[in-house]
Amino acid sequence: MSITYAPIGIIHSPFTELKGMPIQPTSESSAEGKLEIYSEFVNGLKDLEGFSHIYLIYHLHKAASAKLRLKPFLDHEVRGVFSTRAPRRPNSIGLSLVKIAYIEENFVYIEKIDILNNTPLLDIKPYIPEFEGINNVRVGWVKKAKGKVITKKSDGRFLDRK
Repeated sequence: MSITYAPIGIIHSPFTELKGMPIQPTSESSAEGKLEIYSEFVNGLKDLEGFSHIYLIYHLHKAASAKLRLKPFLDHEVRGVFSTRAPRRPNSIGLSLVKIAYIEENFVYIEKIDILNNTPLLDIKPYIPEFEGINNVRVGWVKKAKGKVITKKSDGRFLDRK
């Protein structure tokens, strides 16, 4: 089976290198950015300004080949890729929750971005707390790393080294 996606736009951010960029949108080093939506998809932005936050689904176009076991940024132990948010995934799909600053024509200006510049944008979905609000959440091994995501930056460990 083959699955093909076409980008709906491109993500612009100040991050031009994988090394040194934030690992999550909640990082103190996350930044402002913008989504450039291609003309054929601009009508899909209707009513988006009513939401404060959106999920960005994007192609990790600079991610190295997949690894099923790896050391995530917040740990020194090897973990299964599906228990991490590491970029070396079987399908190079990224997910970030960001805040909308404003929308102007085919640009969505956002805050709290942690995404590499010129990343292909696959989809946008609104964040709706009533849909997402979950109680009694377990966070597995990440529990011991609580508070570290704010200052942690990418250190290049997911660049292709084979």
